[in-house]
Order: sequence, then structure tokens, then C-alpha cells
Amino acid sequence: MTSRHAKHTELAGTTPDSIDIRGKDLVNELMGKLTFTEMFLFHLLGQPATALQVKVTDGVLVAIMEHGLVPSVIASRLTLLGAPESYQGAIAAGLLGVGDRFAGTASRCALVLDGIVAAAPAERAQAAAAAVQAHRAEHIPLPGFGHPTHREGDPRVAKLIEIARAAGAEGQYIEALGLLEAAVTQSLGRRIPTNVSAAIAVALREAGVPAQAIRGAVLTARCAGLVGHLLEEMSNPAADAMWKAIEREIPYQRS
Repeated sequence: MTSRHAKHTELAGTTPDSIDIRGKDLVNELMGKLTFTEMFLFHLLGQPATALQVKVTDGVLVAIMEHGLVPSVIASRLTLLGAPESYQGAIAAGLLGVGDRFAGTASRCALVLDGIVAAAPAERAQAAAAAVQAHRAEHIPLPGFGHPTHREGDPRVAKLIEIARAAGAEGQYIEALGLLEAAVTQSLGRRIPTNVSAAIAVALREAGVPAQAIRGAVLTARCAGLVGHLLEEMSNPAADAMWKAIEREIPYQRS
């Protein structure tokens, strides 16, 4: 009789001649048969990805992979300048900067949207208004709104929602975001642009990706983007100029 351990993993295990992931043999059943996105979803959710899940996740990974010389990229490039032998350290430095201010708010936005969708349909507008008021009362920024660059609207938002709709999304989270946008406008008396974090939350929740895992999807995409920045840094360095620009803009001043 096979014993069941109280503590165990259902993700993966290895033997001297095989690697098993979610009940599938890596070499014979997964390699060459799944794309990276399909494998990512299979590993995450424990079942073969649907066409909707793959299409939406691909859209999200492409949408959030790159956004120019943002703080996480600057941290990554400067770390490589200081420790050129530590490629993984430079990647890690960049990923550590993906948080509640830059690129990392999609999971929190998904939790807000979950609360709206969980309400009865007739009560969802009220749930959206309550979420906005709760954040204002606590002086906590509502995740998914505002952008330092795209002040008139993030161009990625409509495209991600379009991709989700075209892939067959049911639309509950798309509707919930609309209610949240209306509640924000009503509460503040002006429109605050929705940002890509909200669209990512909507798209991935429509695809059945748990809210708690959504930041992981963002980090996966940003990791790929950092690899490109580091390769460019090696061939066309910019970090030293960044360092000197900081010294010029923020001089030492004796108090």
C-alpha cells in the first residue's frame, strides 16, 4: 500500500531517469507539444489550457513585457554595471522593483474585481462604489487606475479587453471593470484613466487565473523584458550614463 504524506507537492517530482509534472512525463508528453504559455498555464492550473486561456495569457505577457526605461529596468542595468558577473542578480534586482506602484498592482485589482463579481448582479454597482469608498477612506490608491505616462488613457487597456472578448470571455470581469470605472468617476467628480494592471486583472480573471497568481504572470513577462535590456546593456551600455545623470541631477549639499 502506498502511503500518503501529510506534506507533499502535486506539481512535480523527479527520478534518475524521468521528470514528472502534474502527472505528465516532461520529455515524452510535454516537450515539443506545449508552447511556453500552455506549459505555464498547465503548471499553474493543473489542467490543459483552453484556447481562451492561451490567447488571453499570450496577450497579457506581450502587453506587460516592455515599457521602456522604467525603474525596474534602471535597477537591473545599474546592477549589471556594478556586478557584471551576476547576470541573475541584475534580473533579480529588476524584478524586485515590480510592486504596488509600478506594474505589480494587477493582483490587487483582481481581488477588488472578485468582490464585485461575487455580489448579486443587481448589487454589483453598489459593490463597486463601496470598494472605491473603502480605498478613499483608508487613503489607499485604488489599484488599476492612473498612469504617470498615459495620462489620457493607457492604449493597452482596450486592446487586452478586445483580445479577451474575441477569445470568448464571458464578460463578468469586463462588466465589473466598467462599474468600477463609473464608481471612480462618480466619487472623484472626474475621470481617472484605467491602466494596464486593471486590464491584466480583467483578462486573466476572465481566463480563470487566480488573483493571487496574476502578479506572477506580470513578473514572468517582465523577466523576459529584462533579459532583452541586459543584452543591450552588454553591447550598448547605458548604465554608466544613467549613474552620471543621477549625480548631476542630485548633487551633494552640506546641511
